[in-house]
Amino acid sequence: MNPSCCNAIMHLNPYGADAVLLAVNLVTRPATTPEELAARCEESGVESRLVRERRVTAADLAAVRVALDEWLEVVDAKDEQHRVELINAMLAKYTEHPRLTNHAGDGWHMHYRPDKVTVGRLVATLISTGTALHLAGRGITRLGRCATDGCENVYADLSRTGKQRYCSPACANRDAVRRHRARH
Repeated sequence: MNPSCCNAIMHLNPYGADAVLLAVNLVTRPATTPEELAARCEESGVESRLVRERRVTAADLAAVRVALDEWLEVVDAKDEQHRVELINAMLAKYTEHPRLTNHAGDGWHMHYRPDKVTVGRLVATLISTGTALHLAGRGITRLGRCATDGCENVYADLSRTGKQRYCSPACANRDAVRRHRARH
């Protein structure tokens, strides 16, 4: 066995479930200030070091809102083909060719963006790439709106079975109670 292989550092990419969950978080409870956007990115752990290093501006907040509006169109797409067209449009707008980078000196990993981008572009890239990987890896139907009447919240289905229909256990329970009462 080559001993140098054991010293390699492997970084998991932030493009995936964490980025999709950040999008769900930001559309469910929209950030209203640049400081709040920075805090929410920090909480998510998605590229938090880069967000900390850069000052989040009002322009970044506006750019993220535009990307989230586009993302909601992906969520609300009525069929698979339309969903694919919408996410491909986001990928074309926000990402670049994938490449290996060691920009922080802490190990090689993939980026789908230039190293020096604004926080708004960074978040848009993470959300679009993460969503594409989520849909390709877990299933094209794994985004949606809560099935509870009156709830418009979004969910990203990370369940093992791929049958999530509610944004939260509270909404699932509320709907179960409603169905039970309707039967009796």
